[in-house]
Amino acid sequence: MEAEFWRQIWRNNAIGFHEPKANPVLIRNIELLNLRPHSRFFLPLCGKTLDIGWLLSKGYRVAGAELSEMAVAQLFDELGVTPEVTELGQQKRYSAENLDIFCGDIFDLTAEALGPVDAIFDRAALVALPAPTRARYCRHLTAITGHATQLLVTFVYPQMLMSGPPFSVTDEEVERHYQGDYQLRRLEGRALPGGLKGLVPAAQHVWLLCSD
Repeated sequence: MEAEFWRQIWRNNAIGFHEPKANPVLIRNIELLNLRPHSRFFLPLCGKTLDIGWLLSKGYRVAGAELSEMAVAQLFDELGVTPEVTELGQQKRYSAENLDIFCGDIFDLTAEALGPVDAIFDRAALVALPAPTRARYCRHLTAITGHATQLLVTFVYPQMLMSGPPFSVTDEEVERHYQGDYQLRRLEGRALPGGLKGLVPAAQHVWLLCSD
């Protein structure tokens, strides 16, 4: 999707994808990541997700990437924290204790700017991107995070019945994008009660991607 599409989504407050609590997938599967205390998470296309506050409360460090400055401002406001803002070329880094949010196009984010990453939680990034962009995104994410362990959430449904986002990302596509860099394990495959947006039957799949 074009950058302006997402900026307009935030300006219109059309953020039905924003969850009112930390994501249950993260909560029930985090132990499978085998992380040490103070490990650093990366949340791509993070919006103002409450997953960030939850991870911080558990003692983790968090980095995120988000296109919308409005979303980033709301995130820090809701955390009750005033960030330090640094210009990084085409990006801005909003920083506070144990938290760095990189505002701008994720494809402009480099491994050097991002810094070390121990784990990725991709709840709403891969499924937010149209098919022509997803392969590029997966390669970029793998590169800038140094093949960090990943917890990935996808939706599977007949794409012809509904236009995304979120888009349908099949198991075969996940394997095509990631099997060269990771060992893949599908943890869950659950039908969504009421379907996706109440419009189409869909399943939520959860993947664990490990580079070891």
